Amino acid sequence: MLRSLFAGVTGLGTNSTRMDVIGNNVANVNTIGFKTSRVTFEETVSQLLRGATGPVGALGGSNPVQIGNGARLGSLDAVFTQGGLEATGVDTDLAIQGRAFFVLSDGVNSYFTRAGAFQLDGQGQLVNPTNGYVVQGFAYDRASQSFAAQPSSLQIPLGEAEPAKQT
Repeated sequence: MLRSLFAGVTGLGTNSTRMDVIGNNVANVNTIGFKTSRVTFEETVSQLLRGATGPVGALGGSNPVQIGNGARLGSLDAVFTQGGLEATGVDTDLAIQGRAFFVLSDGVNSYFTRAGAFQLDGQGQLVNPTNGYVVQGFAYDRASQSFAAQPSSLQIPLGEAEPAKQT
C-alpha cells in the first residue's frame, strides 16, 4: 500500500510542476519575445514482479509483469516556434524570422534574445531599453563589399542621408 501512496504523491508533484509551467506560459502571453515552455514526464524505475517467459510447446510466451513507482519530470523545454509578426509603428522595433537571436552586449558578456523592442541611446546605438545592453551586428564595409569578422555595436547615424544613386 505504501508503494501506491508514493506513486500518487509523485504524480501530484509532477502535475503541480505542469500547472506551474502552464501558469508561467499564460502570465507571459503578452511578453515581447517570450517563448512558451513544454514539460514532459517519465516513469520512475519500475519494479519487475514477474519476468517474461518464452514459448513452451504449443503455448506462447508471456510478457513481464511490472509495476510503476510513480512519475518524475523528464524535461522542461522552451518551444522556439516562430511567433506572429505585427507592425508596431516604431522604427526601432525589429523581428527575426527563423531560429536566430539578437545578440546584446554589456561590454563584457554577450546575451541572446528574440525580443526586438529596441531604442536608440544618446550615441545613436541600438539598445535594449530595459537594461541598456547594446545590440551587436556585423558591420558592412562598402569599399570591400564584405562583412566584418567580429560583431560590433550597431550605430544608427541619425541625421545623415545616403547620397542618391541612379538605379
